Amino acid sequence: METINKIPRWNLDSIFSSLDSAEYKTALSNYQTAIKNVGDVLNEADAFSSEKDFLPWLAKFLENQNKLLILARTLNAYAYIVYSTDTTNTKSLNNISDIEKISLEVEQLHLKFSAVLLKNQNQLEDFFNQYPNYADYKYLLTETLEDTKHQMSAAEENLASDLNRTGGNAWSMLHEQIISNLKDAGGKTFNELRNDAYSPEPNLRKESWQKEKNLLNQNEIAIASALNNLKGQTVTLNKRRNYKSALERALISSRLSQKSLDALISAIEDSLPMWRDYFKAKALLLQKTNSTASKTAGTKNHPGIAFYDLFAPLVNPEKNNNAKSILEKNWTFDEAKNYVLKEYASFSQDMHDFAKSAFENQWIDAEVRPGKVGGAYDEDFPLGHQSRILSNFTGAFSDIITLAHELGHAYHFYCMKGLPAAFFDYPMTLAETASTFAETIVKQDMIKQCDGFDKIKIIDLDLQDTSQVLVDILCRFYFEKSVFENREITELNADDFCRLMAEAQEKSYGDGLNDETDSAGNFTERHEYMWAVKSHYYSTDLDFYNFPYAFGQLFAAGLYQQSKKAGPDFAVTYKKLLSQTGSLSCEELCKKAGFDITQKDFWKSGIEMYTDEVKEFTQTVNQLFLKSFCG
Repeated sequence: METINKIPRWNLDSIFSSLDSAEYKTALSNYQTAIKNVGDVLNEADAFSSEKDFLPWLAKFLENQNKLLILARTLNAYAYIVYSTDTTNTKSLNNISDIEKISLEVEQLHLKFSAVLLKNQNQLEDFFNQYPNYADYKYLLTETLEDTKHQMSAAEENLASDLNRTGGNAWSMLHEQIISNLKDAGGKTFNELRNDAYSPEPNLRKESWQKEKNLLNQNEIAIASALNNLKGQTVTLNKRRNYKSALERALISSRLSQKSLDALISAIEDSLPMWRDYFKAKALLLQKTNSTASKTAGTKNHPGIAFYDLFAPLVNPEKNNNAKSILEKNWTFDEAKNYVLKEYASFSQDMHDFAKSAFENQWIDAEVRPGKVGGAYDEDFPLGHQSRILSNFTGAFSDIITLAHELGHAYHFYCMKGLPAAFFDYPMTLAETASTFAETIVKQDMIKQCDGFDKIKIIDLDLQDTSQVLVDILCRFYFEKSVFENREITELNADDFCRLMAEAQEKSYGDGLNDETDSAGNFTERHEYMWAVKSHYYSTDLDFYNFPYAFGQLFAAGLYQQSKKAGPDFAVTYKKLLSQTGSLSCEELCKKAGFDITQKDFWKSGIEMYTDEVKEFTQTVNQLFLKSFCG
C-alpha cells in the first residue's frame, strides 16, 4: 500500500488567527499604547529634580521597555511570516509597511534612552546595588553606553541617515539591481547560472562559471564604483564615530574581542593544509571519473580543484555498483520528523521533547506551494514564547538537515523562556550556535550509518559546507580587510578589486585551487570576480559579515566535541549556555561554560572533527586511484 506523504502547514491561531482578528487588532492597539508609555517615561527624565530620581526611573523604564519589546518583536515576526507564505497578498504587504513605520518610532525612543543613560552613567553601580533584580542588565546597559560613545551629534547622525538613502543604500541597491537583472544570451538569470555549480553535468558547471564571469566583467565599472564609494562612505563615518577601523566596529557588534578573533583566525589558518588536501582529493576523484570539464585540475602538475567544481556532486567510480544510496532516498515528512526526533533524543531528552511539541502543535510549514518564499527560517514570538518554522520539504536528505537546523534555532529561543525580551537579541557570532549544533548531530550520525561510497558522499557534503564556512570565509575576511586598508589611502577600481580577490584566494585556498595560469600569469580556473558576487560587501551595516559564520561553525563543532567527552550531563550546560547568549559577551558566556575562546586550542578542538573526515576522504580516494595517478 502506498504511503501518503502528508507535509504540514503551520497553525498560527495561538499567535493571531488572522490580520483581521480581534486579538491582532488588540495587539496593535497595545503596541501603540506601549510606545506612548515608554515615550512618557522618557519625558520624565527631562524633569529630574535630583540625581537620585534616575534610579527608580531606570527601573520603571526597563519594565515598560520589556512590554514594548514583547509586542514589537511579535508583531514584526507575525507580519513577515504571514507575508512569506503568500507573497502576492496586498493586505500582507501593506501590513509589513505599517509595522515598519511604527518600528521607526521605537528606534527614536532607543536613541533618546541612550542619551539619558549617558548623562547618568555614573549612577549605574548604585542602580544595580539598589535594584539587584536588574543585575543581568549590566552588560546590556554597558553595551548601550559604548554604542553611544560611537555616535556623532544628533544632528550629524540624522544627516548621515538622510544622506545614506542616496549614498550607501543607493550604491547597495544599484549592485542588487545589476546582479538581479543579469542574463546570459539564452535568458538564464545570473542566480540560475550560479546554481549550476551544483549540477552533475561537468560542462554545464564550467560554461555557467564562464558566463557568470563574463557578465560581471561586462558590468565591472558600475559594480566597482558601487563598492568603492560605499566603502569610502564607511571609512569616513567610522572616523567621525571614533572607530579605529571597520573591524573594530564589527567586533563590538559581535560582542567579541580581538584576542578571540585572532585565535579563531589562527586556528583556521593552521588547518589550511588539511583543507587543501581535501580539495586536491576531490579534484583527483572528479578527474578520474570524468566528472570535470577541466583538462588540468586534479592532475600531477596541477592537483588543485577548479573553482567551478567546488560544489560538484561525486560519481561512484565503481560503475557496476547498483546499490541504492540512502542519500538518494525520497523521505516522507514523517520519516524526516522521526529521524530528527531520534537524533535530538540522542543528545538531550529536553531537546527531543521540545521538537516533538513543535511538530504536534503545528509550528512547521513545510509544504511547497505557489506564493511561498523559498529556503527556510525560524521566527520567534515573545508573546506566548513560541516559534514558527518555514521550510520547503521535497524529500531530499538535505531537507532533514534543514529541519534539524531550524528547529535548533527554535530550541535556542525556548531555552530563553522567562527572560525579559531585551535578552532575546544575540550577536551573529552566537546566532547559529544551536542550529549548527543540531545540524552537526544529524550529519555525524548519518556518517556513522553509511558505508562504502555513500559514506564518502556524505563526508564530501559535510566538508564542502564546512570548507565554505572556514576557507572561503577566511578568503572573504582577507579580501575585506585589504579593501579597507587600501580604501583608506586611495580610490579603488575593478582591476584593484580583482587583484585583491586573487591575492585573498591564493592566501586561503592556495594550491587547493587549480594553479594553472595563462601567458599573462593570471589563474585560469579561479574566480577573481567574487567581490562582485557577495551582497554583504555592499551593505553599510554588514562590514566583516564573514567571521561570525566561521565562529558559529567552529563553536558548535567545539561544543559537539565537548558533549562527546562530557556525556549526558553536557545537555544541562548547553541549555544554560543558550539561555545566556543575549546577556553576555562571547568570552564571558564561554568562560561560564568552561571554555576559553581567547586560546587557539578551543577552536582547534572544533576542527579536529573535520580532520578525521578529511583523512578518511583522502585515504579512500588515494586507495582508489593512487596506482593510476602515479602511473
